[in-house]
Order: sequence, then structure tokens, then C-alpha cells
Amino acid sequence: MDGIDVALIRTDGENIIEHGPNATYEFDAATREKLTTTMAEATAIVNRDDRPGNLAQAENDITDAHIKAAESFLKEKSLSDSDIDIIGFHGQTVLHRPQDRLTVQLGDGQRLANELSIPVVYDLRAADIAAGGQGAPLVPVYHRALASNFSTRPVAFVNIGGISNITYVGQSEQLLAFDCGPGNAMLDDWTLQHTGNRFDVNGKLSRSGELSQTVLHDYLINSFFNHPVPKSLDRGDFTLDLVQGLDAKDGARTLTEVTAKSIANAANWFSLPPQDWIICGGGRRNKFLMQRIAANVQGIVTPAEAHHLNGDAIEAEAFAYLAVRSMKGLPITFPTTTGVKKAMTGGVLKQP
Repeated sequence: MDGIDVALIRTDGENIIEHGPNATYEFDAATREKLTTTMAEATAIVNRDDRPGNLAQAENDITDAHIKAAESFLKEKSLSDSDIDIIGFHGQTVLHRPQDRLTVQLGDGQRLANELSIPVVYDLRAADIAAGGQGAPLVPVYHRALASNFSTRPVAFVNIGGISNITYVGQSEQLLAFDCGPGNAMLDDWTLQHTGNRFDVNGKLSRSGELSQTVLHDYLINSFFNHPVPKSLDRGDFTLDLVQGLDAKDGARTLTEVTAKSIANAANWFSLPPQDWIICGGGRRNKFLMQRIAANVQGIVTPAEAHHLNGDAIEAEAFAYLAVRSMKGLPITFPTTTGVKKAMTGGVLKQP
């Protein structure tokens, strides 16, 4: 909920021909606060088109923010609408309950297309959920395309956002992906609660604390970790309840270890341990978290940049890639990534 990532790629839906520019447009404090409230209100949704409370206004605001971000991006990069063939629009996830075949991403794809005069593919999770899949993660097919240029196998891409998800690309391009546990969400919430800062910069708070083995154990016995893969999480599936008895430093240290251990334990589902663990998303900026991941896994742990990739742009690039695949009717989810019964395409195309 920090902001909007925008990235440009050239692709045929199979190969990544060129990585273009990217940018991030951060939400202001008022918008972040509004989104936090919206998340709480979204728990009342029963049908995916429901917009109780302030959700309808939030959807309008989120769409406006994406329109503004896209317009700013085009202007800053000296691009016009005619330079862009298709936009992949994820929107803002406010509810994800695959067990109820329910996922909700706020964002009006038709209005985005109209305002920008560019075709838009959005609502990329819904078809998979309706077919019995988890609807997440969606990025693995893009990770596999990125890995096609690597000589090392197997590799794991780990995206540490609010939650952590992992993509395993095997020696013969086998694909296995799933959400593996908490990412930044709990640590960010804890840090904000105790220091007023939105996140633990470089793990400074965490590094100064002592690990509570008891609390760590209590988090890691959650039934989620033994649930067969593929599997996915909602941001609210793990809470701060277990860590409330600790002080600020010890709580941060323990939450960091929860994230590191849950990533490391994901390897239990792989046929061979990854030789490279490629870390993407905001979590890679936390130096202490990176050290703790490296201490818990076999293989080399590196940020995406070590492989000439932009760790901030990968997810945005992925949705551009998925939009092209959707437009061509190519599969975007698979039995080994979301648990859907057969590989399938997804997304809704809106013309301006």
C-alpha cells in the first residue's frame, strides 16, 4: 500500500525483448490511511462486486491515482499513448479468500482505458479463482521468462511484499510457486505502532533486539505452513497478536525471523534446493532481513539487481507481460502455481 509501480517492457508474451523505464508514485499519508480503513471494511464483502462502506469511493480514488501515475509516467519518459499497446492493471487487493472463491481488487479498468486512450487488461485473478485456483501468485510465469537467460538452475525468485511468495524454476523449467508466509506487513505494522516509522529501515530496529524462540515457534506452527502447495495468503491471515508481549526491538527481531524462516522453509517443497535465491520487492532493501534469509537457506542470496534486474519493477513488468499473454489467450496460471486444474488464461480486456 506504499504506492503505484509503473514499468514498460517490450514482449511478445513469451520472450522479454526489452526492459523499458520504470517509476514509483508513492501514496501520501492520507491515501495510505484511507486504504488501511478500506481493508477493514472489505471483510464485509460477500459478493465480489459488493462495495460496502467507503469501498466505492476508494475504488474511484484508486483508479484516479493510477490514471495520474500513468499520465505522469508518459510525460516524464517522453512517451505518448500511441507508444503503448496494452496496459496490465492489477488494482488494489482488499480481500483475498480463495477458499470462498472470492478475491477483490479495486480499480475500474474501463475508466482507466477511457482516460488514457489505451486498451487495458485487468481483473487477472478472477477466472483462476472461479475455476478453483488460489488466484495467486500471478507473477511466476514472468519469473520463468526472466530465468530463461540464467545459466544456473534451479533458482528461486522470492518477492517480499506485504506477504512473501516464491517461484521455483527447476532444471527443466519446471514451475512451482506459492505464498510462503508473512513478508513486510507485520514488521511494518509493528514498526509504525512502536516508532511512528512506516518500516524498519535496513533492519536497524530488528538488529538491536533479541529473538523470542517461543514466539517464533508459535508463529511457525501455524497450519498454513503444512498446507500442501500451491497456496496463498491474505495480508490479514497473520497478525501481531503473538508478539504483543515483547518490547519494540525484540518484537521486530522476532518478526524478521518469522519472515526469514518461512522463506527458508519453502525449500521443503522443492525437489532440489535452489542454487540462487533472487530477492525482489521492498524486503530486499532490509539488509538485516537479507542476512537472516542467507543464514537460513542453502545457496546464494542476492537482490534482483545482482542479476541486472530491477527489484522494484519486476511485479509491474509482470503485469504488462500478463496483459499481453491474456490478449493472446496464453495461460497465466497453472496447476503448480495456483492449484487450478489446468493451465488457463485470465483477465478482462477493455478498449477505450
